[in-house]
Amino acid sequence: MGKLIYSTSLREFDIDDRALAHLRVAILTKLRRSESFAFTWEHGIERGSGRTTMWMNQSIPVLFVFSGNRPPKLNRIWIEELILSASSTAGLHLVPEPEASEPFELD
Repeated sequence: MGKLIYSTSLREFDIDDRALAHLRVAILTKLRRSESFAFTWEHGIERGSGRTTMWMNQSIPVLFVFSGNRPPKLNRIWIEELILSASSTAGLHLVPEPEASEPFELD
């Protein structure tokens, strides 16, 4: 289980390493383009239900901390869907992973 740490508030959000790796690429792609967006996710029953929304902007620090030491092979289709989601008026949501034809690795 990895962590997304946003701003200097020391607030941490637990996110599965595989999902976090894909979110990392999508979020950094948007921020590199200087595109701000909302990021919303549901907490789940084990965390009391509910949801959180954060405004993502290149001027606010964000850290991606992974518990595993091996980066997963990435699903390009999932990344594209996450980026499309971030570009919508509803903002980025962690959509389920679709099947991919060819996984790839980042250098």
